[in-house]
Amino acid sequence: MSETTHDSAVAMSAPPSPDDGLSAAELAKKYGLAVSGARPSLPEYARQLWARRHFIVAFSRAKMTAQYSQAKLGQVWQVATPLLNAGVYLLIFGLLMQQSKGMGIATYIPFLVTGVFVFTFTQSSALAGVRSISGNLGLVRALHFPRAALPISFAMQQLQQLLLSMCVLFLFLLGFGHLPDPSWALIVPVLVLQFFFNTGLAMVMARAGSKTPDLAQLLPFITRTWMYASGVMYNMVEALEKAHAPKWVIDVLSANPAAVYIDLMRWSLIDDHSHIHLPPHVWLLAVGWAVVVGVGGFVYFWKAEEQYGRG
Repeated sequence: MSETTHDSAVAMSAPPSPDDGLSAAELAKKYGLAVSGARPSLPEYARQLWARRHFIVAFSRAKMTAQYSQAKLGQVWQVATPLLNAGVYLLIFGLLMQQSKGMGIATYIPFLVTGVFVFTFTQSSALAGVRSISGNLGLVRALHFPRAALPISFAMQQLQQLLLSMCVLFLFLLGFGHLPDPSWALIVPVLVLQFFFNTGLAMVMARAGSKTPDLAQLLPFITRTWMYASGVMYNMVEALEKAHAPKWVIDVLSANPAAVYIDLMRWSLIDDHSHIHLPPHVWLLAVGWAVVVGVGGFVYFWKAEEQYGRG
C-alpha cells in the first residue's frame, strides 16, 4: 500500500499487524506470557517445591551451621541450650516444688528431658517460622522461588537439632536404667508426625509474621504459656486433678498437640508408664494435628504467595 506526497515521493505505509485489536489478555495467551510473581496453582506450587528440595536441605544445613558460628563452643550449644533449660526446670520443679515426688528421680529426669527436647522442637519451629520471610527479605526480593521453601527449611533445621539432642536423651535413658525396648521404634512415626505439624505451624507463623513483624516479639510469651499448659515439667493431669479442674479442661489440655507429641514420646521411651497419661485415641489426635495443621498451614501460606516481599 502506498500514497503520493506533494513532492511526488512515494511513501510506503506499514502493513496492519496481526495483533491489532487483541486485548492484553489475548496477547498474553497468544505469546505464552504470565504475570511476574503470579501465584501458581496448588499442585504446581507443590511441584516447584519438590524441584527445589536440594536447596531446602542445603539452606537448612547452612543456617544450622551458621547459628552458633560466633560461639567458641559452636555446635555444642545446639544440645547444651535445651540441657541447661532442663537443668533449671529440674532445680525449680523437681527439687524445690517436689514434682518428682512419687515418680522417682530415675523416672523424672528422663521424663523432664524428653518433654523439654520435644517441646523445644515445636517452639523453635514456630519462632524460626515467624521470621522466615521478614528476616530474609533480601533473598525473597532478589530470587524467584516458592516462598514456602523458607519456613520448611527452618522447620527442617529444628528437626536436625532435635536429632542431635536425641543422642543425648538416649544417654540419659540408659544412665537411669531405661534400656532399649521395641517401643523405641515408635519415636520414628512420632517425629514424622510432629515434623509435619511443626512445618505447617511454621508456615502459618511465616505468613502472619510477614505482615505483622511485632508478632516475633509476642510469640515467645505465647509459646511459654503453651509450655506450661503442655505438662513439660510435671504430670499435667495429676496436677489438674489435685486442683479439682473440670474434666473438660483436663481433656482439652491433654489433647493439645504439644502435649500429645510429648506424651507419645515419653510413652515410647520411658519404662514406667504410670505417670504418662495418654488421651483416648492419641494416635488419631497425633495424625489429625499433623494433617490439619500441616496441610492447612501449607494452603494458608500459598494463598498469600504473591504478597511476600512487597510493600
